[in-house]
Amino acid sequence: MALRAAFSSFSTSFSFSTPKWAYDVFLSFRGEDLRQNFISHLYDALCRKGINTYIDEHLERGKEISPGLLKAIGESRISIIVLSENYASSTWCLDELTKILECKEMKQQIVIPVFYKVDPSVVRNQKENYGEALANYKDKLNDDTKVDTWKSALKEVANLSGFHLKKNGNESEFIHRIIQLVDSKIINQTYFEVANHPIGVESRKLHVYSLLRIGKNNIVHMVGIFGVGGIGKTTITKAVYNTISSKFEGSCFLKNIRETSKSEYGLVQLQETLLSNILGEPSVHDIGNIDRGINVIKNRLRCKRVFIVLDDVDDWGQLKALAGNRDWFGLGSRIIITTRDRNLLSNHEVDATYEVEELNHYEALKLFSSCAFEREKPLDHNYLELSKRLIRYAGGLPLALEVLGLDLRGRSIHEWESALKEYKRIPHQKIQKILRMSYDDLRESEKNIFLDIACFFKGENVDYVVKILDSCGLNPNIGIKKLMDKCLITIDACNKFEMHDLLQDMGREIVREESPKEPGGRSRLWYHEDICHVLEENTGTEQIEGILIDLPKEDLICSSLEALMKMKNLRYFINRNARFSEAPSYLSNELRVLNWLEYPSQSLPYSFHGNKLVDLRISDSLFKELGVGLQNFQNLARMDFSRSEFLTKIPDLSRIPNLVWLDFSDCTNLVEVHASVGSLNKLEHLSFACCTKLTSLPTSLKFRYLKCLRVEGCLRLQNFPEIKFERECLRNLSLANTDIKELPLSIGHLSGLGVLDLSGCKNLVHLPTGILRFRHLKALRLTGCSELVLIPNNLKDDCCSIDLPELESLNLEKCHLPDPDILMSFNRYFTLRRLNLSGSDIIRLPESLNKFDELRTLELKNCKKLQEIPALPPKIKVVNATGCMSLERFPDGFKIPHFFKSQPRDPRWTKLAQNSNGGIHLAHSSLAGTKFQQ
Repeated sequence: MALRAAFSSFSTSFSFSTPKWAYDVFLSFRGEDLRQNFISHLYDALCRKGINTYIDEHLERGKEISPGLLKAIGESRISIIVLSENYASSTWCLDELTKILECKEMKQQIVIPVFYKVDPSVVRNQKENYGEALANYKDKLNDDTKVDTWKSALKEVANLSGFHLKKNGNESEFIHRIIQLVDSKIINQTYFEVANHPIGVESRKLHVYSLLRIGKNNIVHMVGIFGVGGIGKTTITKAVYNTISSKFEGSCFLKNIRETSKSEYGLVQLQETLLSNILGEPSVHDIGNIDRGINVIKNRLRCKRVFIVLDDVDDWGQLKALAGNRDWFGLGSRIIITTRDRNLLSNHEVDATYEVEELNHYEALKLFSSCAFEREKPLDHNYLELSKRLIRYAGGLPLALEVLGLDLRGRSIHEWESALKEYKRIPHQKIQKILRMSYDDLRESEKNIFLDIACFFKGENVDYVVKILDSCGLNPNIGIKKLMDKCLITIDACNKFEMHDLLQDMGREIVREESPKEPGGRSRLWYHEDICHVLEENTGTEQIEGILIDLPKEDLICSSLEALMKMKNLRYFINRNARFSEAPSYLSNELRVLNWLEYPSQSLPYSFHGNKLVDLRISDSLFKELGVGLQNFQNLARMDFSRSEFLTKIPDLSRIPNLVWLDFSDCTNLVEVHASVGSLNKLEHLSFACCTKLTSLPTSLKFRYLKCLRVEGCLRLQNFPEIKFERECLRNLSLANTDIKELPLSIGHLSGLGVLDLSGCKNLVHLPTGILRFRHLKALRLTGCSELVLIPNNLKDDCCSIDLPELESLNLEKCHLPDPDILMSFNRYFTLRRLNLSGSDIIRLPESLNKFDELRTLELKNCKKLQEIPALPPKIKVVNATGCMSLERFPDGFKIPHFFKSQPRDPRWTKLAQNSNGGIHLAHSSLAGTKFQQ
C-alpha cells in the first residue's frame, strides 16, 4: 500500500499503461500550397515504407477544426508539420498546430517541423506572410488570447529540431531524409511486447520505478536488476521501458548484450545502435573500434537526457564500452542494467539494485494455469493438485512455469503424471538451456564447486563444506562468492547452502550428460537406481568422484563392493540409509568425506591411509576401538561414531589437531575417554550425550573455540571437570540427567554461555555464584533439581545475587520454592518471556510478578499448593494452571483466552469462562457456578 501511495502524484501526470496509437504519422499542412506536389510525394513515400499515415483528404474545410481531426491528432505517434509560406493564413492549420503541441506535452508525442522554403526565423518571429496573417486575425477575430496562443505555438515549433528545405533544394533527397528519421523514430518508439501473460509484472515494475527516482533531474541515476536466468529481468525492464522511455530526449533498449558481444565487432555494433536510436539518425558513421565509440558516445550524449537499458550484461568490458560513467550522459538520464552477476553491479557502483523475486504461489498458479488451461485456475480437482505439484517443482520461476504449462496443455492426467516424473529426472530442454548460461560462464573450479553443492551439499553448513572443498584444492572462498554473484546459490539465515530446485536439477543434468547411458562413466552419482547398477554390476570407473546413497526406503544392497576398487578418484562417499552385506576391501585415498551409516565392519580397510579425509562419520557401527591408523588422519575436521554400541574407549587424538566436531552420543558401552580429548585446540562441538556407562571426563577441559558441550544422559557421571577455556566461546552446556553433585567454581567463568541445561540433576545442591551472573544467558533449565538451593543464605541480602540481563526462558519445574519472593531475584531487567513453575511447591506468586513486562507464557501445571495469583504481567498470553487444586484467587478483571488449559483426565477442571460481570467462573461437578474471589 505504501509503495502504491508513493506513486499517487506520479499517476496524475501520466499512466503506467502503454499508449495505443492508431496512426504512426499525422500530416499537418496548408493544402492550397502543397497538396498536389510535395505532400503527395511525401505521403506516397511514407506509405511505401509501411508507415501508417493520416492525411486530411477534404479539399474544403469549415471554419472550425473537426472533432475527427482532433481525434486523429491525439492518436498519432508522430506529427509532421509542414510549414509552408502560407501555413499561417489558415486558422485550421493554426488550430492543428496548437492541438499537436498540446499532445506533445500531454502524450509525449514526437513533433517534426518541416520548413518548406521558409526560413525558421520567419516562423519564430512571425515575419513576412506569418506576421501579416496574424495581424489580420487580430483585427478580424477580436480575440487577442487566441492569436497570442497561435504566436506562442509558432515560436515553439520553430525552436524544435526539424528539416529546412531551401528554395533551390532537392525535394526528392529532402523527402528521403524525412522518411529515414520517421522510420527510426517509429522503430525506437515501438513498444515491446512484454509477455503473453504478464502476471506479477506490475508490482515489480512499480518497485523498479521507485528505484529510478524519476523527477530528480539534477542527477544521472543507474539501477541494476539481477537474478537467475528465467526470473523475469528482461520482462520487467520492458514494462518499465514502455512506460517511461517517451519521457526522455532519447531512449534505447540494447537487448542480448551477452550474445551480441561474442562476435568480433559486437560491442562496436552495440555502440552504433545506441547512438542511432538515441540521436534519431537512421545510421551512424562507422565507429571503427570500441575506444573511438566511447568518445563518440560521450561527445554526442553528454547534454542529452536519455533512458538506456543494457540488457543481459555479463562482463565489465561491456559496461565500460556502453555506459562507462555517469558524465557520458545529460542530467536527468537513467540507465538500467540487467545481469545474472550482481558483482558486476557492485564493481560499476550502481546507485540501486533490485533482485527480482520469484512469483508467489498465487501468481505462479495463475501464470501456469494461463499457459496450461487458458484460465486463471484449473477447474478439475485432479489437474489442480498436479498443478500445485508442478508449481512446487518450478519454484516460482516464470520461465519454467510458462514452458511447462505450454508443454502440458491439452494432455491427459496420466501424461501429466508421467511428465512430472520425467522432469525431475531430466529437466526440460528449454529450461535447461536458459539456466545453463550462467554455469557455462564459470571457471573450471567454480563449475566443480557448483556441481558438488548441487549433487551433495545443498542444505549443508557453509563452514563445513568450505573445509571439504578447500581440501580438494577448489579455492571455495572466491568460488562460492562467484556462484552467489551469479545467483546460482544462496546462503540462508542458518548459514546453510541453498539453491533453486531447478538449478540443482540443471547441475545434475550436466553430470548425467557426461555419460547418458552408463552411470559408471559420470563424475557424480546420487540417483539410487544408477548407484545400485554401478555397485551390483561392477561398472565403476575412475571418472566417479562422489556417491550419495539415499534410498526411497532403507534397504539392503547386495554387492561385493568390488566396484569401489575401480574408483581411484572417489572424493565423497555418503551413505544415508543403505545397508551392505559386507565391508569394502578398498577405499580411495582421495576420500574427503566418508559418511557410512551401519558400516559393516569393525575397522576400515588396512590400505586406507585417510590422510585427505575431512569428514568421517561411521554411526551405528560395529567398531570396538578406533585403532592406531585413525591417529594419522591429520586433516580430519569431523568425527562421528554416535550409536556405536560396542565402542568402549576413545584413544589418544592429539595427532588429529584439526578436529572441529566430535560426537560419541549414545555409545552406551563407552567407559574411557583419553585426556587428549580435553585439549583439542580447534574443537567447537563435543558430545557424549547418553553414554550411560561413562563415569568421568578428562580431568580438565582446555578449549579455545568450543561452542557446544553435551553430556546429558550420562547417568553415572558424578564429577564435572575443571574448565580452563581461553575464550568466552561456549554457548551451550547440557549436563541434564547426570549424577553430578557439585559443579566446579571454574564453570562460573563461562560468561558467554547462552543455554545451560541442568534438568534432572537430582543430587545437585548448589550453583556456583558466577552462573547467576551470566550476562548472555538466555535459557536456564533446572527441571527436577529438587535438592537445589537457588540462593544460599549468605547471599540473600545481596540485591544483585541473580543478575541475568538477557534471560528469556526459566524452567524451575519440580523445584523447591518455599519463598515466592525468590522469583523477584531473577532477572532484574525483566526480559523473561517464558516461566515454568509446574509441579513446584510454590504457595503464591509474588505481587510484583506484573513487573515482568515481556512474559508471555506462565506454566503452573500441578502446583498443588498454589493458592493465589495476585497479579500477572501485561503481555501474558498463556497461563496453564491445570491441576492447581488449591487455587482460590486470581487477578481482578483479568481477561485471557487461554488462562487454563483443560485436562480431560481431571473431571473437576473442564472449563473456564468469563461471565458478564467480568468474573471468571469454574465449571466442574462440585464448584459449578461458584465465582473465584477477586
